[in-house]
Amino acid sequence: FSATNVSGFSAVDDDTVDVQVGARRWYRLEIAGVCPNVNWAKGVALVARSGGSFICQGFDAEIVAPDPGLGPQRCLVNSVRRLSDAEIQALRRR
Repeated sequence: FSATNVSGFSAVDDDTVDVQVGARRWYRLEIAGVCPNVNWAKGVALVARSGGSFICQGFDAEIVAPDPGLGPQRCLVNSVRRLSDAEIQALRRR
């Protein structure tokens, strides 16, 4: 998917973020290590590391999360997978 098509996000915890792409697709991004404050952020940026905008697999992207004390924190994504319809329904119930 293209990082420019991300339309929303939901932090699961400090090392997992779900991103909405368009109206109906969601992807789970696992972060290498911990991304401080990502689960409290009101917004994050998703940046493709290839110089383009497409994210196909882990290590193709970084999440940039604000940190009030340290400034923007860049967190490496180490895996990407599309969520199933059942997982998307569970997200909507949260």
